[in-house]
Amino acid sequence: MFGWTGKILKVDLTKGRCWREDIPPDFLHVYLGGRGLGVRLMRDYYRLDPFDPQMPLIFAVGPLCGTAAPTAARLAVVSRSPLTGTIYDCSAGGRFAWQLKAAGLDALFISGQSSRPAVLSLEGEKAELLPADHLWGQSVHKTAAALKTGGSTACIGPAGENGVLYANIMMGEGNSVGRGGLGAVMGNKRLKAIVVAGDGQAAVADRARFDHARQDVMRLFRASPVIFGELGIGEYGTPALVDLMRQRRMAPTENFGRTFFAQSGNYSGPAIRKACGAKKDGCYGCPIQCKKSTPEGEHLPEYETVSHFGGLNGIADLHAIVKANTLCNELGLDTISAAATLAAWGEIRGRFPAADELSPLLESIAFGKGEGALLALGSRRVAEAMGRPELSMSVKSLELPAYDPRGAYGMALAYCTSNRGGCHLRAYPISHEILRKPVPTDRFSFSGKARIIKVAEDTNAAIDSLVACKFSFFGATLEEYAELLSAATGAEYSPQSLKEAGERIYLTERFYNCANGFDAKDDLLPPRFYREPGSSGEGIEIAPIDRQRFDEEMQKYYRMRGLTEKGTFAGGDFLGHLP
Repeated sequence: MFGWTGKILKVDLTKGRCWREDIPPDFLHVYLGGRGLGVRLMRDYYRLDPFDPQMPLIFAVGPLCGTAAPTAARLAVVSRSPLTGTIYDCSAGGRFAWQLKAAGLDALFISGQSSRPAVLSLEGEKAELLPADHLWGQSVHKTAAALKTGGSTACIGPAGENGVLYANIMMGEGNSVGRGGLGAVMGNKRLKAIVVAGDGQAAVADRARFDHARQDVMRLFRASPVIFGELGIGEYGTPALVDLMRQRRMAPTENFGRTFFAQSGNYSGPAIRKACGAKKDGCYGCPIQCKKSTPEGEHLPEYETVSHFGGLNGIADLHAIVKANTLCNELGLDTISAAATLAAWGEIRGRFPAADELSPLLESIAFGKGEGALLALGSRRVAEAMGRPELSMSVKSLELPAYDPRGAYGMALAYCTSNRGGCHLRAYPISHEILRKPVPTDRFSFSGKARIIKVAEDTNAAIDSLVACKFSFFGATLEEYAELLSAATGAEYSPQSLKEAGERIYLTERFYNCANGFDAKDDLLPPRFYREPGSSGEGIEIAPIDRQRFDEEMQKYYRMRGLTEKGTFAGGDFLGHLP
């Protein structure tokens, strides 16, 4: 078999057993890998509570992992989120995915609950569970250092151990399985870490065809103004977006009460490079290298992190923001949800946290002490407990990222149709609404957005199943990646067949969510966005979103998806029609 190994490692933590099984070839061809394979493997488990010991935690790579396909050294982690209750997947790059594939695996399927802290060790075809009592309570850095081998590590910090609902799983190289609290699922299983080392080599079916397809992708990368050009993702990393969001008047400020933060220049891409001596860094084998680190190797914050610990909390101190990011990485906390929860809490109590309060608050959250015990539950539960539920800026309990929806109506729709909850990465309409020049005027219109979002969601579900980085598609398209996949696997794929796979994956996720009680009532923005304007200025008016037009476009979206007006499935067993 080319592209895939066809093997899955199953781990029962309760019984202390590890064994390999074959993956049905149909699963691989129909669901590809990564997100899609993980979602298919969840079919018998999606109704379980996220903290049920039998709820699986699935790590899945894609068919291009282990090859020279650009940005494909990635994996998806799939389970059910304790923060949102939705089916959940997160993508992460790094050496871990590559090592997992080199160990001859397409997926790990971890269920059960260990009676004591454990480490799962994979070395080639050997798999064993080892005691990890000495690591429990340790930071991510100390855990990874203690387990340093020739392979790679994925572990949780204190936040995951203590059940913080937005705890991350962190890769030893600094990449994070962020958002949604899958670190808490791992902590509930008392699995402190996974260490994997493999020595296998990925073979491709048609080397000449593959190399030609790779050259086409790299040519498009070099020609992209977003990747290597004037917008500077490759040069400044994602904080290159700080100035752009300021110009668009859609920078979330003081818990989304405003959309312009005058001091955001303090933490822009150029400011970070000047103040921190930022150097290029990135995922294993990636040519873009969009991440940035200090000369000493400290990972610097991404756009969402600087914006949320910055303007969202009314903080302009770059040093405090960088320190908060580093602390979140050490404790295993999602920076977006952590900062957004602090912002909601700050607005409710009438005072946003000061810069010097960030670190103590984050530590209290990770260890569940004092005010942190409530803040560890996420903004929706915090706001409900404090009697102001409308001040949680979340959709399906997932805190919104750093693009104010009043400045981009496609993004407003995408936050609500996302199966994960309030996430920008499911449809990612940024290139259409935000990055184009001249500034697109249709960003303040819902016309045609339902179709754009639907197509983008299907496309991105396929991308997440390959598993490739979305930044690749600021240059390349599904056409080039379909050619890479065809050359790697020996099976023929087209952009259309990949979109069909993506639609299948999206609808499966939606079905799982609907079976767990989600419907149109959950596909809504917080009331603030329909009632309050943003910060108009410089010739740009940021008006409240027209609720009637939003609802009309949402109904169009449901019809395109074949859903009822309540966003649910009409009769029959949707899953019965799928492999």
